Amino acid sequence: MPLSRREFIKRSLLMGGGLLAAYPVMIERFMVQVNLYRIALPRLPEAFENFRIVHLTDFHCGYKASQAFFAGVIDKVGQIRKDAVVCTGDYIEGGKLQISKRQIDTIYPLLNRLHAPCGVYSVFGNHDHRPGFDRAEAWLSRIGQNMRHKVRAIEKEGQRIWIGGAGDLIHDSPEIDVIFRHVPENECKILLEHNPDTADIEFKTRIDLMICGHTHGGQVRIPFIGAPVLPVRNKKYDCGIIRTDRLQLFISRGIGSTILPLRLNCFPEIAVLELKKELV
Repeated sequence: MPLSRREFIKRSLLMGGGLLAAYPVMIERFMVQVNLYRIALPRLPEAFENFRIVHLTDFHCGYKASQAFFAGVIDKVGQIRKDAVVCTGDYIEGGKLQISKRQIDTIYPLLNRLHAPCGVYSVFGNHDHRPGFDRAEAWLSRIGQNMRHKVRAIEKEGQRIWIGGAGDLIHDSPEIDVIFRHVPENECKILLEHNPDTADIEFKTRIDLMICGHTHGGQVRIPFIGAPVLPVRNKKYDCGIIRTDRLQLFISRGIGSTILPLRLNCFPEIAVLELKKELV
């Protein structure tokens, strides 16, 4: 029996509403962008002009996304021109539960597939600090990426920059001054930290760039308003390049989702940070 005009419109509206409701859950949160950010660091040595760092964060590996999805992200990173890769935590969707061996043994072999000419450097986030953290840290150390409370120099043409790895602000201790205590004061320092609120704590070390995640960009961003919900004290710390009185922050929107498995106007991203002495 043919539909009446009224019934056709009603069903069309219902179908359209269903598609709109499904979009943030079924579509956008799997549409991973590769975004280039150019960042000026006045103390950057000349040998590191245009040095490219790929930044990954907030996988939240668990029931919300398949292993194939994360493997695809790693494969995409492999196709990007880069000098180094950094990862800033929340590899696991920990919640309040114990991290399962299956989750740990799924995500860290994938991280082991990351390679770059100048190395891969990783720290932990708050979700990684659950019962089972020792296994996670053992994995990250085994694959040679563990930067928790460590610092390393990257050298090019007799010049160098320093990469330091802070502990998570919520469940660990950043220990920024301890990490950089033997690094010359006038040299370029990049800090990996999960939580951007760390930029507001007390420390004396001069940091040129802090690379963070944690916020997911809010997961939902309303045009002209921004993210209504952010898991940080300082609500200015949402995503992108942010300058404070004493340092520059880069905050990625991350890969996965937490709490609710959705994203709206806030695509997951692989961030490519291109370092320059100055922007022209």
